[in-house]
Amino acid sequence: MKKVITYGTFDLIHEGHINILKRAKQLGDHLTVAVSTDDFNNTKEKKAYHGYKTRKLIVESIRYVDEVIPENDWEQKVSDIQRLDIDVFVMGDDWKGKFDFLKEYCEVVYLPRTSGISSTQIKNDLFRVNHG
Repeated sequence: MKKVITYGTFDLIHEGHINILKRAKQLGDHLTVAVSTDDFNNTKEKKAYHGYKTRKLIVESIRYVDEVIPENDWEQKVSDIQRLDIDVFVMGDDWKGKFDFLKEYCEVVYLPRTSGISSTQIKNDLFRVNHG
């Protein structure tokens, strides 16, 4: 069985999230998604609308996802890959080159992002709608 893993906050799920999860799943037989915990997002100074438990529940309900684990820190990727016997690590191409050090442990694939959509864009659009 070929195992794939990807990481992210997965807040305000949109078409881009679904596209990357679908394409990641197509690279193997089993897709694990590591969802950033609230504590980890705080260390990144990243604000999420939904808390970890809600984001985990939403990601678990997506048909392409086989397993969801918590992402607690930047350093866990190598141990996750080894512990879960991962074959392919996937991230959006906005991270291109940042995780090349993982090539020592598995294949690293950067997938193109869906143009015209992002969680940041949605947050900005909602702010404009609510604040003129």
